[in-house]
Amino acid sequence: MVMSVLCRPAIPEDVEGLYELIQGYAAKGIMLPRSREALSRNIDTFIVAQDGEQLIGCGSLCRLGSDLVEIRSLGIADGFKGQGIGSKLVDALIEEAKLQGIPKVMALTYEAAFFQKNGFRIVDKEIFPEKVWTDCVNCPKQQCCDEIAVVRIIEPAQENERLSFAQM
Repeated sequence: MVMSVLCRPAIPEDVEGLYELIQGYAAKGIMLPRSREALSRNIDTFIVAQDGEQLIGCGSLCRLGSDLVEIRSLGIADGFKGQGIGSKLVDALIEEAKLQGIPKVMALTYEAAFFQKNGFRIVDKEIFPEKVWTDCVNCPKQQCCDEIAVVRIIEPAQENERLSFAQM
């Protein structure tokens, strides 16, 4: 485990690092690409992992309904995988979902074992019509999706525990 890694809310200055990290995964066909404009518009949904000054990981939460969010764009830079950084990012994203009072967190992934290790269980992706009509409709793999759906049910934060990202 890298001890100097900090997970924090993304800021506008992170857009280029996010773009480069996500494009690396998108080029391999394992993550949907995101434009710099889309990243700028949605910067408040991202958490980044930073080692010193270097952005080495990211993940975001996308609200799909009143009780459901999706972990998206979860990635770790080459050379930093297998050190617990992904789990640290997932923990931070789960914490944010709790603070928002959202009880269900889902993801579509090729790394089901990673999510299972982090408390998720594999489910049938058809139980998420919210997801199918938001992103999947534009995905080139829509008719032959090979990703695995995972979900984790969490206990929302108590009213007195709720903080926004801005207060963290």
